[in-house]
Amino acid sequence: MTPVRSLITILLGSLAANLVGAETAKGPALNPADAQPPAQNKVTITVKGEKRIIESNGIPDHKVSKFPNRGNPNAISEQKYHLEVPANPKPLEGGATGRMMSAWGVALNGVVFDPGTAEVYNDGDRSNPWHYEALMSNTEMGTTPRIKTGLGLDQNHGHVQPNGAYHYHGLPTLLVERLSGGEKKMTHVGWAADGFPVYAILAPTDPADPKSPLKVMKSSYRLKTAERGGDGKESPTGKPDGSFSLDYEYVAGLGDLDEFGGRTGLTPEFPKGTYYYVLTEDYPFIPRKFKGTPDPSFSKRNMDPHSNLGGQGGPGGKGKGKKGPPPGGFGGPPPDGPPPEGAPK
Repeated sequence: MTPVRSLITILLGSLAANLVGAETAKGPALNPADAQPPAQNKVTITVKGEKRIIESNGIPDHKVSKFPNRGNPNAISEQKYHLEVPANPKPLEGGATGRMMSAWGVALNGVVFDPGTAEVYNDGDRSNPWHYEALMSNTEMGTTPRIKTGLGLDQNHGHVQPNGAYHYHGLPTLLVERLSGGEKKMTHVGWAADGFPVYAILAPTDPADPKSPLKVMKSSYRLKTAERGGDGKESPTGKPDGSFSLDYEYVAGLGDLDEFGGRTGLTPEFPKGTYYYVLTEDYPFIPRKFKGTPDPSFSKRNMDPHSNLGGQGGPGGKGKGKKGPPPGGFGGPPPDGPPPEGAPK
């Protein structure tokens, strides 16, 4: 077992333990990634002027689960992504605002990060804010109605939307394994739609000292303690257990990261410092807000007007025919000045 596989095994074991807690019974496991994707991965990342341009076919460069499967009725197919992010991103005071109607970012292999879901409590209209959490769908929901089969996520925390686009809802396990090169290190895995870099799990204890010991980054979100207070029809009742994104609240200083899922510091790719996001093993897994302004190319309508990112759709899929994309937040400060020469593409 390689060091990184051992590390990932430990981290995923911890993740599973966290997700199964809070009085939630263990349900369907993540599907093993034991199949090759249906086509060759194709991705190019170039910097032109003030833009970093990512073009890809959306096919992962690692093994995936077999799709369709019991929880996900869609087959993986090639996409035509043309995504752009600021090469020199700037923060917004207080972060971007409004509903997050875009994919959150893109991995270095050209696969999209899209943590939200289309599945809503009681199979309601998607304007309802009570959206299920994708990773929690792989446990038995603490409220009714339940998604008993889960959403068909594989061990990369990915599955497929109705137009055939494979996308990540959490840590892209096998991608991290490849990019880390078998080492326990800070690993750059992608770009957020606002242009800031994305890292996976590990970062220096002291953000200003890249040589300080690495640690698993913890988010500053926790389960709410107050009862949900719903009506049992359009909103759930009972104690928050992580089944829904609204079960969580941000508490400043609780963890290592801010409300946008990141922090400012020195990284191997940005030795002069930058704001960066970190994928975590606890909620929100993939951030849900933006520190800067997301590029319009990540708009779900611009990416594919029929994409329904985050939803199941397809024959027998939940969310079929519902209105609008899942709600979320945008998000506010990153780096001081532009990236240094030689910063990654």
